[in-house]
Amino acid sequence: MAAWTWRFEKADGTQVEPAVAPEEFTTQGDAESWIGENWKALLEGGADQVRLLEDDTEIYGPMSLHADEAAAAESESAGDGDGA
Repeated sequence: MAAWTWRFEKADGTQVEPAVAPEEFTTQGDAESWIGENWKALLEGGADQVRLLEDDTEIYGPMSLHADEAAAAESESAGDGDGA
């Protein structure tokens, strides 16, 4: 069975110890739910970004924990909207 884990990093990619102890998750959804619940504490504890791993394979990342940057990236990828 695969183990899903998070890698916690500073903005420059240096690995840091998380402020909230993570667990090994049995599904990607469980891992993503956990990060959704804990991202603010992780950010306050010194992590700037995370990478999701399935066993030793990186699934995606780095994903910023900074809400303003994440929101800006989402609005940019959403396109122009209605152009108003």
